[in-house]
Amino acid sequence: MIVPKNSKKVFEGVLFDVYQWQQKMYDGSLATFEKVVRKSSAGAICVVENKIVVLQQKQPGRKSAYPSLPGGRVDDGEDVLTAVRRELLEELGYEADDWELLVESFGNSKLYFHDSIFVAKKCRKATEQKLDNGEKFDVESKSFDEWLQLCKDRRFAVPVELKFMMYEALLDESKKEELRKKIFGG
Repeated sequence: MIVPKNSKKVFEGVLFDVYQWQQKMYDGSLATFEKVVRKSSAGAICVVENKIVVLQQKQPGRKSAYPSLPGGRVDDGEDVLTAVRRELLEELGYEADDWELLVESFGNSKLYFHDSIFVAKKCRKATEQKLDNGEKFDVESKSFDEWLQLCKDRRFAVPVELKFMMYEALLDESKKEELRKKIFGG
């Protein structure tokens, strides 16, 4: 259950909807509770020749670029794997033979946000980029160790669960090897 059945949508936005409902408190009184529901998104750890593709995103209204993974919003009626495949093709012109879900996050008690990160192995160029009018970025290739260091960058736009996995890998050699195998195989 994302929001209670007795909730009412009080705001519908492009990315965010707001729901409210009356919640019975411990003393018997009622209070208004709210939850924000964001459209789902999906991203890819794109592996090309034992390197990970990282975007240095530039967004209108932001002063500086920030690192991220290829990916974006899941369109209505689209499943997350279809969405991330589409985003990889649009943003990089890449396709991949091997896809595996690495981590999902769902927000918290006040914000529901389904965000999926896949590992896309054996990525290759298939076509030219088809960027949206709000997309502009530089494409970089990082070694696994360089990529892990990105978790220390507050601007790195990935789900917090992925950052935790990356931090664990920096702190624990067995976790590092486990994550390396999930990304590169072997």
